[in-house]
Amino acid sequence: MHMRNTYDIPCKRLSVRKFGGRLTLAVACKNIQETETRGEIMKNSGINWTDHTANFWWGCFKVSEGCKNCYAESLSKRYGKQIWGTPATTAREYKKGIWNDILKWDAEAAADGNRRRVFVSSMSDFLEDHPMVAEWREKAMDIIEQLQWLDVLLLTKRPENAPKLLARWYDGFPPNVWFGTSIEGNDKRGRMIAALEVPAKIHFFSVEPMLERVDMNFPSRPNPHRNVWVICGGESGAKCRPFNWDWARDLRDQCQAANVPFWMKQGGGYPNKRDKLEDMPVDLRIRELPYLKEQG
Repeated sequence: MHMRNTYDIPCKRLSVRKFGGRLTLAVACKNIQETETRGEIMKNSGINWTDHTANFWWGCFKVSEGCKNCYAESLSKRYGKQIWGTPATTAREYKKGIWNDILKWDAEAAADGNRRRVFVSSMSDFLEDHPMVAEWREKAMDIIEQLQWLDVLLLTKRPENAPKLLARWYDGFPPNVWFGTSIEGNDKRGRMIAALEVPAKIHFFSVEPMLERVDMNFPSRPNPHRNVWVICGGESGAKCRPFNWDWARDLRDQCQAANVPFWMKQGGGYPNKRDKLEDMPVDLRIRELPYLKEQG
């Protein structure tokens, strides 16, 4: 099956930038609605860098300072679920209905000819080494391998577990799986190095919650032809920690110097998390995407 380039997006909302041979798409308009459309595609996620959110299971445990005010834990507790804690003491909750949803989204994308992004495991960590989720993860990988029109964004705080838990993909990593990790501060830059060892075509780094100025110091990658993408965001929620727009500016400048697409997600805060472009300084109204030259 012939597939279009990864992103076929109307240019009335987007400007095109070319960084060192990589084509990226930058939002140019001053006002974008909370629910964006790509053509006639409606987002079902409140996260502005994805179209869909999918969770194969719920539950996790905290591993770093970025987890301190975890929204997924708060949401779980609101529903009365006791699924946050170490694998030795706490169960996880299987989500059965998502399998059909993902296949439906893939079929919808195929029907209208526009690829879509799906962020998996917003309520868990796909690479948590919990014995209860091993079978679920394998089933999730089975489903992901079937997808033709969805780009799967796999974000983890445990990239070091990838060689073990994603071993079956190391001889042929699915081209539609983007592999990412969270870097909330300079002490977590080791995650970036571990993530870049994963043989994905696109690597992305979520600098959220951004707790300080972060020096990415983009390291050499095993394969220089792989694309890299950076997402930046301040912390939101009632207990959010301070965020400085100058930290974001510095990160933006690092990305531009390294020809890395930059996506300004939000400034954070409470109750307004400043995730709309009009809530941001004009010079930070940037939302760029990596451009995958080959797909399918």
